[in-house]
Amino acid sequence: MEVAMTKMMKTTTKKTKLVLLIAVPVMAVVILQQFWLPSLNFNRLWRTVSQHVGSTNDSHRNDDEFINGLLPPGFDQKSCLSRYQLNLYRKPSPYIPSSPLLSKLRRYESLHRRCGPNSPSFRRALVGLTSPTNSTSLPEDCKYAVVLTRDGLGNRILAIISAFFYALMSDRVFLIDRGNALDDLFCEPFLGSSWILPSDFPLRREFGSFRQSFPGSFGNILRNGMLEKTIEDSPVSYLYLHLSHDASDYDKLFYCDRQQNLLKKVPWLIMETNNYLVPGIFLGSFFREELNKLFPAKDTVFHHLGRYLFHPTNGVWGLISRSYKPYLARAKEMLGIQIRNFGSESGSFQDQMNQLLACTQKKKLLPDVEQSSPEKSNSTASQTVKVVLVTSLSSEYSETLKEMYWEHGGIDGEVVAVYQPSHEGIQSSNKKMHNRKALAEMYLLSLSDVLVTSDWSTFGYVAQGLAGVKPWMLYKAEDKVFPPLNEWLKYRTRNETGDWPCRRAVSMEPCLHVPPVCDCDEMQRRDGWNELPFVTHCEDASWGLKLVNEFN
Repeated sequence: MEVAMTKMMKTTTKKTKLVLLIAVPVMAVVILQQFWLPSLNFNRLWRTVSQHVGSTNDSHRNDDEFINGLLPPGFDQKSCLSRYQLNLYRKPSPYIPSSPLLSKLRRYESLHRRCGPNSPSFRRALVGLTSPTNSTSLPEDCKYAVVLTRDGLGNRILAIISAFFYALMSDRVFLIDRGNALDDLFCEPFLGSSWILPSDFPLRREFGSFRQSFPGSFGNILRNGMLEKTIEDSPVSYLYLHLSHDASDYDKLFYCDRQQNLLKKVPWLIMETNNYLVPGIFLGSFFREELNKLFPAKDTVFHHLGRYLFHPTNGVWGLISRSYKPYLARAKEMLGIQIRNFGSESGSFQDQMNQLLACTQKKKLLPDVEQSSPEKSNSTASQTVKVVLVTSLSSEYSETLKEMYWEHGGIDGEVVAVYQPSHEGIQSSNKKMHNRKALAEMYLLSLSDVLVTSDWSTFGYVAQGLAGVKPWMLYKAEDKVFPPLNEWLKYRTRNETGDWPCRRAVSMEPCLHVPPVCDCDEMQRRDGWNELPFVTHCEDASWGLKLVNEFN
């Protein structure tokens, strides 16, 4: 009996010591945070410490490492550092992927391994592509969606997400024609098989002729009343889907249930787009039941799939980490500002600068400058640090902010530090280093606590979706005349301009700029925004559509 009691006391003592070893450092952190070091970002500090010392809860650590089960284990961490290290820089996302979505992704990964490049099924599918009459060569469970991207990097990322979303819903293998614009930007997202279309793909030489006017496109075949006959009466090895900004009304019948029922019979779909197609796919009922299970919160599609699919290569990750650690990690709060200049439509530099300052001060995103004596502005009693990350092709915006807060400082002792990683001058989407910098800056923006973005900017769409943040959106000038800054600030107090100069986005989802506008059966004009409670018009494109959370 005494021996048992002694063992029990020793066990209890060990447990007590373990509790103290855990509790005392935590209490010390809380005390420091409350009383001594208010300017440090303890959320980020705690996450960094946790990664080094481990956690007493293994399941919690795994959920954090794999983003609540979104990412599968098994990858070589050194080959793609961002896959696991990027999460150390992010605050935990409040949006948890649904169990049906996680199961769907695991099934897709199995499909991709079985049917992806270099698999026996893929080789048989290529034979069927070049010899469609040889039906025995077509593996019944292996169908493909190949995406051709175009324009700037933001557009290309939206295209990739759209095509993957469609492949996921239609049980197709997703492949990307990478080209020079996407070279060396992203790690392979699927374990055991590539997402890159092989360079010897038989149709590659025809890609240059694929455009809206291509006679064999889905839309043109449909316009001629031949789609059903073409698919039903003779073997069709592939169809070209033109879904870019210049898509015709017939091209956009892609979203309709009847056409989806036909397309599922075509082994290869070649999709070209520069848009975010997801809201249009939600409009149809073909996938509706499953979509409701996968995405109970409709405004999280890009957030979850973007974090699942995109992992910057080590070269891009170096650009991200070398900016974050010395310039951004110290921030108590980080404000990301993304400015897209649309030439004369954006007004002059001073017009844009006035609009930016009015927005950030009116919405209390940046402090007013301290106009009092130097002694007051130099006080360090209650200083906190707000870092402003600016991304733009021009350095003028960041330089103006930097000079303003250096000369005067913020009221209430707030220190504003301004950082801009690059200023390329002009967009050069065909240059590898330009695209690497652009991707790095999208990801740096996605680490922001608050975002200010430009209307119509796909660059901003990507950052807000990855961040899981509803941005403040700067109105595009169009025909409007910007008032001087002092007039902006009067409006701030008198509220004479409503939401001007910026307004909060209703969701973090990107906008579909070219939505379907015709009824699927009668080709009558329609507006999809009033058909479903989770689809609405975009803030920055009144004709566009975007997903919102219907439970808000």
